[in-house]
Order: sequence, then structure tokens, then C-alpha cells
Amino acid sequence: MLETGIKAPDFTLPDSSGKLRSLSEFKGKKVVLYFYSKDNTSGCTKQAVGFAGLNGEFEKKNAVVIGISKDSVSSHEKFAEKYGLPFVLLSDTEKTAIMLYDVWKEKKNYGKVTMGVVRTTYIIDEKGIITNAFEKVKAADNPADMLALL
Repeated sequence: MLETGIKAPDFTLPDSSGKLRSLSEFKGKKVVLYFYSKDNTSGCTKQAVGFAGLNGEFEKKNAVVIGISKDSVSSHEKFAEKYGLPFVLLSDTEKTAIMLYDVWKEKKNYGKVTMGVVRTTYIIDEKGIITNAFEKVKAADNPADMLALL
């Protein structure tokens, strides 16, 4: 996990429509950047729907929500459509941002050890500095917790 107080690494990834988006284009806004493991899984869906439900509140605080996973553009498009997600979902099939933000880690599930994305959320200020970093967040609580911090 990256430390607070440092400049957030920039990246360029395709969104759910295939358009390339960069973190730097959101300068001047607060960014809630969250990494999750997979579209349409129970926890990830709860987290995404939670962010969607609070999206207007984030906008009032001059903040944008960006979700990143290894899923394809097509998967993100279907996920966003199915749940009416109004925020940016980025496809990181090559693990570019996932590695930059140090969220690819060893995970244990029912005694089995695998590598995967650890659910992590960063808050980045208007100047591109990481102000908060949270690893192993609780999916259902994460959206409201991040809104409260802003």
C-alpha cells in the first residue's frame, strides 16, 4: 500500500466504454480511488452499489469515485449497466495501476494461498496527493466511511 502524503502515481486505463482515462484529468477534484477484485461478486457489488447510492453526495464535496479491477472493458460495461453505476470504472487487465498502487498481494481463502487484488481505497486531494489509504476495507461500509472522511 502506498503511503499518505505522496503524489498519487498517474496512470491511463480504458473506462467501461473503452475511452482512455488518466488520473491526472481529475486534478482539481478529490478522488476516491478504490481497487476491487471482480465485477458481479457479492462484496464488490455491495461496494459499487454503495458508491452509486452516494454519488450525488460525493459530487457535492467536489469528489469523483473511480473503481479499478482486472476485469475487461466489456465486463465493466455490463456491470455498470446492470447496477446503474454513475462513476468511472477502469479496466486494468495488465495490472498497471494495480501494481503502481501496491494492491496485488498474497491472499488466503479457506486455507488456499493465491495472488489477487486486496480491496483498497485511496483518497487523493485536488493537488494529486494521497491523503488517506485504507487496505482490506469492508465492502459494504467503505462508501459511507469515505464520504464521512471528505
